[in-house]
Amino acid sequence: MNGELIAVLEYLQREKGLDKETLLQAVEKAILQASKKSVGPANDVRIEIDRKNGNIRAFAKLLVVENVVNKHDEVTLSDARQRVPNIQLGESIEVEVTPSNFGRIAAQTAKQAMLQSIRQAERTMVFEEFKGRAGDIVSGTVRRFERSDVIVDLGRIEAMMPSRERVPIEEYQPGDRIRAYILTVENALRGPEIVLSRAHPDFVKKLFELEVSEIADKTVEIKAIAREAGYRTKIAVYSRDEKVDPVGACVGLRGMRVKNIVRELSGEKIDIHRWSPNVREFVMEALKPAKVKSLEVEEAARTVRVLVDSDQLSLAIGKKGQNARLTAKLTGWKVDIMKAETAELGFEEKVARAIKELAALPGMDRPTAQMLVNCGFHSVEGLLAADVNDLIELLGEETAKAVHDIVVAAQERQERGTGATS
Repeated sequence: MNGELIAVLEYLQREKGLDKETLLQAVEKAILQASKKSVGPANDVRIEIDRKNGNIRAFAKLLVVENVVNKHDEVTLSDARQRVPNIQLGESIEVEVTPSNFGRIAAQTAKQAMLQSIRQAERTMVFEEFKGRAGDIVSGTVRRFERSDVIVDLGRIEAMMPSRERVPIEEYQPGDRIRAYILTVENALRGPEIVLSRAHPDFVKKLFELEVSEIADKTVEIKAIAREAGYRTKIAVYSRDEKVDPVGACVGLRGMRVKNIVRELSGEKIDIHRWSPNVREFVMEALKPAKVKSLEVEEAARTVRVLVDSDQLSLAIGKKGQNARLTAKLTGWKVDIMKAETAELGFEEKVARAIKELAALPGMDRPTAQMLVNCGFHSVEGLLAADVNDLIELLGEETAKAVHDIVVAAQERQERGTGATS
């Protein structure tokens, strides 16, 4: 067994990169715990494994006294001097106490200790490898699914991508190669736990850092990012060098840089805007390609009121309010978008016009339109941006569904009529 122990340890060191000395110390500790009965009740016992031949021996530290009271912890001066001639009373001496049946106990314990030490050492090595990599992008293979969570094989460890961190429009199959963002790395009781994400805004930010050299060398900086994973991302960029166009650097020659990122994101649309410290300029830039007619800023409420012509309203708000929502997230300001002619009307006129416009929709009756306006829903775009649960609470499930179908149909007709895209 002794030679086999050393051979196994050397194999583990060579093939798995585990430290041989660390494993030997773990085996010694385990054998000590398992062999206390056979070694004896001595207080200070040490197990030693010969690093060359693997021989296992037990040693007890005994106190040198004139008269032995406890034979497990003490030894007479005459007996001690047979081993160490110059030893004095009160000093300690190590004496081998290896029992005759020690080999069998040691062999069983060593096997268990090695298995446990290997698992622990591998967990420690993996954690050390990944603990500083939160925020990096890694590649892995989809292995299996646990409910709606995706288990991804990263080579030395399996990581988990929870359902909340998945992109809604993406489907994965076992064996697929995917790239993901390392969200967190925790050292749990069962070993390192790595959480991945493809839906986090920083995944897109990291992709730009890898793809755009000007971002990697800090010439261009991503100042803000807003994302609805799978559908659209807006980023605001700024250049420290006046000679470098931040938007052009991110788009790349013939759009190749941004196309590579869009391909990685399964076709998700990406809008790249020039960042400005002036909120008026920033909001106007973030609403592109819609053209803003005028803009009013309320500093105290951190609100920006935007007026656009009627043919730009759908484009400014975006499909289901997406462009407006992402603009608000990107700038950090509340953004209210209205048609220019509506803004010029008084409050009562605005309410009356809103009721009239909603009631004119095919399938919408006037009482429902009036109720919606009184609750703050003044337009098709506002209803599309609303939370369905809010509509259900106000109107009931059946009516809310009917209203939703009506405004979706109206939006589709408007988009076909104006040719606007979002």
